[in-house]
Amino acid sequence: MKLKNIVLGTVCALAMMSGSSFAADLTVGFSQIGSESGWRAAETSVTKLEAKKRGIDLKIADAQQKQENQIKAIRSFIAQGVGAIFVAPVVATGWDDVLKEAKDAKIPVVLLDRTIDSKDDSLYLTAVTSDTVYEGRVAGEWLAKTVGDKPCNIVELQGTVGSSPAINRKKGFDEAIAKHPNLKITRSQTGDFTRAKGKEVMESFIKAENGGKSICAVYAHNDDMQIGAIQALKEAGLKPGKDILMVSIDAVPDLFKAMANGEANATVELTPNMAGPAFDAVIAYKKDGKMPPKWIQTESKVYLPDTAAKEYEARKDLGY
Repeated sequence: MKLKNIVLGTVCALAMMSGSSFAADLTVGFSQIGSESGWRAAETSVTKLEAKKRGIDLKIADAQQKQENQIKAIRSFIAQGVGAIFVAPVVATGWDDVLKEAKDAKIPVVLLDRTIDSKDDSLYLTAVTSDTVYEGRVAGEWLAKTVGDKPCNIVELQGTVGSSPAINRKKGFDEAIAKHPNLKITRSQTGDFTRAKGKEVMESFIKAENGGKSICAVYAHNDDMQIGAIQALKEAGLKPGKDILMVSIDAVPDLFKAMANGEANATVELTPNMAGPAFDAVIAYKKDGKMPPKWIQTESKVYLPDTAAKEYEARKDLGY
């Protein structure tokens, strides 16, 4: 029995060493959108940590929120002969040609945190994302429950035009509030997922909505735009989180800080760790030929002010 346990332990150790050795020989190119938000910066940091854990050689290209830069980066990765390519697509369309080039070069592509609009899903190995329609729906359901039967004019800060999160988070939210005729979106404009643009657009909403007095709630497609909106409301002499309900998506530390200060009301989590499951899927595919599911879904849930201070402390050093 003792000998059997020693043999079994040796086999397991060798298997682990083999997997580790395989990963150490793997180079992954990551075409990142940019650093438009705290969440995006955290995703990049976590991706580096997950690569280091596995001994993977990670090459990151910052696209500065331009699709043409992402396409150039992917072609550069193909020319370098990387083992796999990760891409967080800035918009949903226009990827077929370059991803076909990767496929022809036998380089698996993984989509991170966003999807693409393509009829050919063989162009990518898997997509690691949250359910962004669900995120918007949760935000809308929370608002409907909080408001009750009172009339509520909502202004909406949309994400980057044409991006899958912006499309889906709007869709989910619209579906949720459609069941409640007292809830109405009166203004909707892109804030491009950035704090600065979120603040700028919110300032225009305030001017258009009777100095902000006719606004009941702000729905932002991400927390960074919401933080910009909070600043704009405060500068206008309004009290976000009290005079106006604030709900957004991402669950970044600064939003938890705003909730703890009574300046925001709810956020829906989007985990920045898309890379961990993505690396594991690529390693299993390249090592053993194991095909992952076409969609690897990450968890999302709503957070409220009662746990905000605790969540802020837990997340503030995670690179957001």
